[in-house]
Amino acid sequence: MTLNLTKVAAGCPDIETLAARQAHWWGQGRAGAHTRFMPKRADELIGGSIFWIIGHRLVARQTIVSIAMAETPWGMKCAIELQPGPVPVEPRPCRAHQGWRYLAAEDAPPDLAAGADPGEALPPAMLRELLALGLV
Repeated sequence: MTLNLTKVAAGCPDIETLAARQAHWWGQGRAGAHTRFMPKRADELIGGSIFWIIGHRLVARQTIVSIAMAETPWGMKCAIELQPGPVPVEPRPCRAHQGWRYLAAEDAPPDLAAGADPGEALPPAMLRELLALGLV
């Protein structure tokens, strides 16, 4: 069974910004993420996905292609190579965290239905308020 990760897309207000940032740092046709530490269960992550948290919601995923330690301008980091182009998923509330967290396949949100409008999802501020009131 494959394993997934969750990671905050820091500073990205939407999926388009995440994709543009990845293209800038990784180059066109490539995507990835850096993290400080190598996951202990790295072998189980290959073929799984990294689910991106934007506005306290899981909103997109990208398939994990490879994981390896790499030299970066900031020193040695764990480089997670991803398939380019985030795939929108059904938005699901998720608390922000530092670094990454494991996400079991059965807990992962499904991809957004073909033709569905991701704009139909609640805005992040409204969702937070409804969650605080216990209505969602």
